[in-house]
Amino acid sequence: METTTITIRPATASDAPIIASALAMALGEASMRMYCGENYREVLEELARMAHTQYSYRNALVADINGHPAGAIVGYDGARLHELRKPTLALIQERTGQRFEGVEDETSSGEYYLDSLGVLPEYRNLGIGRRLLTALRDKAFAEGHEKAGLLVDKENPDAERLYLSLGFQRVETRKLFGHQMWHLQATKPLKPAPTT
Repeated sequence: METTTITIRPATASDAPIIASALAMALGEASMRMYCGENYREVLEELARMAHTQYSYRNALVADINGHPAGAIVGYDGARLHELRKPTLALIQERTGQRFEGVEDETSSGEYYLDSLGVLPEYRNLGIGRRLLTALRDKAFAEGHEKAGLLVDKENPDAERLYLSLGFQRVETRKLFGHQMWHLQATKPLKPAPTT
């Protein structure tokens, strides 16, 4: 029996296809077609290859199984949302003619935002999603962020259970692209007091 080795690593520009797949899974293929057109995969891959977009490889971690990309997660400092969103929306408009005005803010200053997570169907139920979430949450804490946040559709209780099991808690509701979402946050654990 082959041993399964799961590795979580920083993404590179060549990981654009797996990042695009993760985005399509997280955001929904129907939504991607509506907002990015029929060629949404090409648009998402281009966004992932760029250095300064919400969905840049620089903001992503990839899970490899035995050296094959199996999933990805994208996240960034919430204080950078507008800076990263501007080139993201500009590219979508350039490629599709679609204009976005009045898009709700899914995050803000004061949290590291876990934007999108996806695992390829053939690699599901191996704990990859949990490992990617844990890795990016812990990376955010290691970089000095006090809170990590995410949104989950109120109609996706299975995903919410996963997030709650990783220390996330409901803090409010938000609306994003017409969907009612729970805004969940995990807080950086306090360091134990030194013993004397």
